[in-house]
Amino acid sequence: MKPPAIPRTIWALGFVSLFTDLGSEIVHSLLPVLLAGTLGASVFAIGLLEGAAEALVLITKVFSGYLSDAFGKRKPLVVLGYGLATLAKPIFPLADSVSTVVAARMMDRFGKGIRGAPRDALLGDLAPPQIRGACFGLRQSMDTVGAVLGPALAVALLWGLSNDISTVLWIAVIPGVIAVGLLLFIKEPDRTERPPARLPITREGLSRLGRAFWKLTALGALIALARFSEAFLVLRGSERGLSITWVPLVLVVMSLVYALSAYPAGILSDRFPRHWLLAAGMFTLVLANVALATASGYGVLFLGIALWGMHMGLTQGLLASLIVDTAPPEYRGTAFGVFNLFSGVGLLVASGAAGWLWDQSGPAATFWLGACTAALATLAIPMLINRSPTALHT
Repeated sequence: MKPPAIPRTIWALGFVSLFTDLGSEIVHSLLPVLLAGTLGASVFAIGLLEGAAEALVLITKVFSGYLSDAFGKRKPLVVLGYGLATLAKPIFPLADSVSTVVAARMMDRFGKGIRGAPRDALLGDLAPPQIRGACFGLRQSMDTVGAVLGPALAVALLWGLSNDISTVLWIAVIPGVIAVGLLLFIKEPDRTERPPARLPITREGLSRLGRAFWKLTALGALIALARFSEAFLVLRGSERGLSITWVPLVLVVMSLVYALSAYPAGILSDRFPRHWLLAAGMFTLVLANVALATASGYGVLFLGIALWGMHMGLTQGLLASLIVDTAPPEYRGTAFGVFNLFSGVGLLVASGAAGWLWDQSGPAATFWLGACTAALATLAIPMLINRSPTALHT
């Protein structure tokens, strides 16, 4: 049978993600350089900031996901989250201290946390089961197209504006405004066929998410420990000699490979057992870390960065599909939030450890640790996920 077409609302959510990431990645590609160069922050401090920022995203998703289940409405939280991220953007060009940058970064990530789980749950509600992986892969690819265009635009603007970082950061505000405008025209589907899930976040309540979901969550936490912030890729590029004008190319290359691989990976995950592709993605992360640890020239450096992007394409949309596969539909928002809470703790620990090890032993030690942890996660996948996607569909 011919698979159904991807719903238009999923395409619309993809364009919202594209424009939001376009603005966010302009900022993200310049933030490590701004902190370490202009404001004098240490690499350890940058690692803690990035880890705390991403952890805030993932922790906030628990509550926003649960609220979207409890009230039966997902769009208001999605609009609020994208709106907060847009309001945070003007603070960056005005910042004159590390604390101001931290406040803006936290506000931006808080907005992302509010919108993340409700948006993913909404996408899970809309996606036909036969093409669930393709739907998540498409949104992830479009999101990542914005992540490609953002750093590329940052490079062009820095070149054209004689490295005027402040003006470039002001320009980053515009795509976020466009994204919020698009989102206002998206209609949420009627969920009257399923009453709101008002189950409190308690031990007894969370047990209803099921054993398969909790095994997946444990695996997600281990994967997060193997994957510290992409800010360390930017710092590695700068440490290897890239000038401030060309440093954003690090994220351009990573995001381009990510965008090109996420949608095909989603399509393949609808046809083959998802854990096969997940294991392939984590092994790719092992290779990426080895390349980054040993890089002495730009060739091996950008090979490692490209492999890092491929691992993201092979794992991120696929993990979202697995959450929908394993979690009860009435608790889908809560499930996304809980999964990301555990992943957030892992990411915070990983980024803090990476920054400390960088300061103490150098960049190579950071990436060797990442390679070892990624190898451990690769070996754990068959033990925690051993069923085909068809068997997992609910």
